Amino acid sequence: MSSPEISQVLAQMRVMAERAQGVKPAETGETDFGDLLKNSIQAVNEVRQQSSAMKTAFELGNPDVDLASVMIASEKASVAFQATLQVRNKLLEAYKDVMNMAM
Repeated sequence: MSSPEISQVLAQMRVMAERAQGVKPAETGETDFGDLLKNSIQAVNEVRQQSSAMKTAFELGNPDVDLASVMIASEKASVAFQATLQVRNKLLEAYKDVMNMAM
């Protein structure tokens, strides 16, 4: 997940918080939160698939793929997955907080 994607997720969360407080948010012209989340998860999946394909190519002895590239792709996939996992955890925590406030 890149920094602009995280910024967009945070902006959407702020808009949702403002709506929950009854404040009319400024129109930003951004996409729907669900679409943003879906696109982010698809991007993480693509990075993971690229990493897997590079690992397979390296294991099969493809001369165009070197170990350094494989390791970098693997780390990118790992970081993207960990970032997505952290965002998911924060969203679940926020959801639980909102549900507890409703009771």
